[in-house]
Amino acid sequence: MFTEDQILRYSRHILLPEVGVQGQKKILDSKVFVLGAGGLGSPALFYLAAAGVGELGIADADRADVSNLQRQILHFTDDVDSLKTESAKEKLNKLNPEVKVNAFSERITKDNALDILKDYDVILDGSDNFPTRYLLNDACFFLKKPLVSGSILRFDGQLTVFDTANDTACYRCLYPEPPPKGMVPSCQEAGVLGVVAGTIGVLQAQEALKLIIGCGTPLTNQLMIFDALETSFKKLKVKKDAACPLCSDNPTVTKLVQYEEEACELR
Repeated sequence: MFTEDQILRYSRHILLPEVGVQGQKKILDSKVFVLGAGGLGSPALFYLAAAGVGELGIADADRADVSNLQRQILHFTDDVDSLKTESAKEKLNKLNPEVKVNAFSERITKDNALDILKDYDVILDGSDNFPTRYLLNDACFFLKKPLVSGSILRFDGQLTVFDTANDTACYRCLYPEPPPKGMVPSCQEAGVLGVVAGTIGVLQAQEALKLIIGCGTPLTNQLMIFDALETSFKKLKVKKDAACPLCSDNPTVTKLVQYEEEACELR
């Protein structure tokens, strides 16, 4: 079933009773899409590739900038001005040549989202703006794909899993509409401790692997909040909203919506 190299490479996974041979085979056969090769996507992609995810999709239209290097660990100084997708693909191929990496150097829009995402098993959101977050949430709902959502700001991070195919809450249950312009600080205004991105990004990879293997308890219907200054984690319950504009019995959002980019979350 496995090559000698695979048995050696993934031996620490195979030793785990909760993973074993069958669990590692599920990982090797899986396809995961990560939106954003930035602060959240970088550590998530590293660990997913290391774990042996068979196919990784990455979408990011930006180029690496010096100001990214403090948290976006897929990109090195020599990669400045390079497309982040190409920089990410190069590093991931060196880490694990067996992993197929599909690079989409474009923005996800209502016109391409469903087509790009449809073949993947799990979706990770590492985007840096509210319109994209709503678009990805809605696309995953329509495609019945689990979505691992992470966000960071300054010294804080948040993480949750939306799996609406299994009747969980969605992003719109938490936030029905995007916030007014100016309510959330921009990336340049607020700042972020780089390792916070690493913490949340690694946890996104963890949740994705749990979903793939089918072990443990996924972070559905819960919002995990991380405070780096206190090194504390707490969980809040998230209830499915009976009046949700997307996933309720009487939805008002029945197709993909493209909001204007007015606010920015850090990644």
